[in-house]
Amino acid sequence: MVSSLKASQLNLPLQATDLGFANTSMLNLDSFPKWIGQADAEQATNFGLSIFQPGFNMLVLGESGSGRKSLTLHAIQAASAHRPKPHDLVLLYHFETPEKPLALYLNAGHGVRLRVEMDAFIRQMIKFIPDLIAQTAAKEEAKPENPANKDADPKETDSITNMELKLAEQLKHALEAFFTEQFARLIMIVKGDASPFAMTELLKFDLHLAALMRDVCENIEIFNQGSSAENEGLLEGFLGRFRVNVMVDNAAYLADANLGSPVIFDEDPSFSSLFGGLESADSSSNTADFMRLRAGNLLKAHGGTLMLYLRDINADQQSGVQILEKLHRFLRNGTIQIEEASGTPGQSAGTHFAPEALAANVKLVLIATREEYYALQDELPEFARYFQVKVDFVESMQANEASYLAIAGLVAKFCHQHALKPFAADAVVKLIRFMQRTIDDQMRIGTRFSLLEKLALESTVMANIVSSEFVSAVHVQSALDARKKRHNSPERQLRESMIDGEVMINLTGEQVGQINGLTHIDLGDMSFGSPVRISARCYAGAEGVINIDREVAMTGPNHDKGLMILRSWLSASFSSLTPLSLTASLVFEQEYYGVEGDSASCAELYALLSALSGVPIKQGLAVTGAMNQHGEVMAIGGLNEKIEGYFRICKAIGLDGKQGVLIPSRNLAHLLLEDEVIEAVKAGQFNIYPVSNVLEAIELLTDVPAGTWSGDRYAENSVLGRAQHHLETFRMSLQHNRAIQLNQPR
Repeated sequence: MVSSLKASQLNLPLQATDLGFANTSMLNLDSFPKWIGQADAEQATNFGLSIFQPGFNMLVLGESGSGRKSLTLHAIQAASAHRPKPHDLVLLYHFETPEKPLALYLNAGHGVRLRVEMDAFIRQMIKFIPDLIAQTAAKEEAKPENPANKDADPKETDSITNMELKLAEQLKHALEAFFTEQFARLIMIVKGDASPFAMTELLKFDLHLAALMRDVCENIEIFNQGSSAENEGLLEGFLGRFRVNVMVDNAAYLADANLGSPVIFDEDPSFSSLFGGLESADSSSNTADFMRLRAGNLLKAHGGTLMLYLRDINADQQSGVQILEKLHRFLRNGTIQIEEASGTPGQSAGTHFAPEALAANVKLVLIATREEYYALQDELPEFARYFQVKVDFVESMQANEASYLAIAGLVAKFCHQHALKPFAADAVVKLIRFMQRTIDDQMRIGTRFSLLEKLALESTVMANIVSSEFVSAVHVQSALDARKKRHNSPERQLRESMIDGEVMINLTGEQVGQINGLTHIDLGDMSFGSPVRISARCYAGAEGVINIDREVAMTGPNHDKGLMILRSWLSASFSSLTPLSLTASLVFEQEYYGVEGDSASCAELYALLSALSGVPIKQGLAVTGAMNQHGEVMAIGGLNEKIEGYFRICKAIGLDGKQGVLIPSRNLAHLLLEDEVIEAVKAGQFNIYPVSNVLEAIELLTDVPAGTWSGDRYAENSVLGRAQHHLETFRMSLQHNRAIQLNQPR
């Protein structure tokens, strides 16, 4: 006979004295690891950050609150500090192909310096060149007139005013001297540290300056058009081509010695935030096209790392697919094509201006859940292959002494970070049990430590209310109780409807063909268990076992699978009578929202056997568990909530010592029950029975032997024996009715 579990088996056997400290203020924060329970993830992260080659991007998998973002970001920042500082990126006007701006990489902080100096140079041109032209023209007019040219055409002799054909030699020399002086300051900025890389960029800049000087000389007349508004607009548009577009400014990296390569976390990725864009301009604007280009975070992260949430990209219904496709092209080509920011993603900015793609070397880090990752593999397998390094944050870790101390150290860090009161050892035990409860496992601890942090904050509030020096287990329990009270209105209403008799539940006595099953209700912000009456009726027929909920499409596939397994077991157990001459109906009474999961298959079988045998079932015992074809009881989910929900109903109506729950023995390691349930078990007011086979359970529920097979029959006074007798009666009745129908005259 199966015995009720002892109180010591119902939760983690950990005591405050086992931790080795009185409160968390005694702990040395520096002695605890940052990557608690994530040793493999830490190793994978360090490996991924040690390879800065194309294709070795990182995919960080894990649930929200597991530390997947904070720990990875901290590791990236630490690794980036040892990498080279980034360069500024500036764009210059390309005189030969204006639609393809000249990209120039400068030392950090030199981009803005070049822009400032170039603006100063432009102002100097506006002031110097018109004065130079006027001075040159005045000198030409002051020359004595040549009598030989007295009768010549004035247009042919006025070489100063006809500057489109030829510059006066004096003006040309003056301009060259002016440019040489001005260019010297610009060249020093671009030259920077005189590294081979800088010298390559300097060569490009020298060619640009030469083209700039030619452009000014060829269009010198624009400086001598007068001061009208129209002429000033022409001059502004012309000189605007000489300005510097600072696409990426990394001056901050120059100012901070602790900063290395860029680390950017785009928390709201969009098409323009990632890839940049070309700002719109009206027809009256004098702004050069290349000056309207804006860099996205991929260009800003050049030489470093860009971190994104995959979910944020998928959530962008307007351009999420286009973002992934363009990211795919970037990963394949290593270049970024900037497109019209205000246009449709993926469309060209127009034939009039199509800048060349800009190269960028970026390590991309995508944060995702496993479900999001598998969906990505199904939809874009080629894209997923560019992420060769997978960092997997596990959902749990082994429960052992080292883990307990690591949790204590984490609580101590929370106290230091948020200026909280120290936590006593018994409070830490309570927190550890809470983290185990998040995954329902005595042998493991959940790793979603954001949940731990929130509970620590709430517990501190409870300690502050009573002005306690330390946060104790009482305060943690008060925080849990207060949280439950804020969220348990649906459970409370359902419980009250059972107490009032509106929802029919029997907790005492015995009934034939009726049993209390246990359901698990998950509402997102809270979940709870509740009993539901399952009833069965049997009579002679040939339709087999019918689930009424299934017939009206109120069940899911997992439940239907459990029902088919039940039918299989029933047929195999009474194989000598197969096909069974039976019509049986099963129903979840007063269930209007549908049934899913196979955890009620055991309860359905017990109700059916009771109805078939006529043996009553104890109504104080509730049942949960799924069965296989061999009658073995399999583990199920939501066990603790189911037990506690049923216990609260029994407590509200009145505990009599005969009430309890039958659970799968394979779920024993998942028991992490609340203190009030444990105390009730210890006092003999409530019972929890582990069963491994449906025959063990039916004996507990009826106090009648399940029955053993002897020859061609089960024992006469057993549950299966009585069921066999009724099945034989059903067969004889059915055969008799068929004989009558055959003998009736037509």
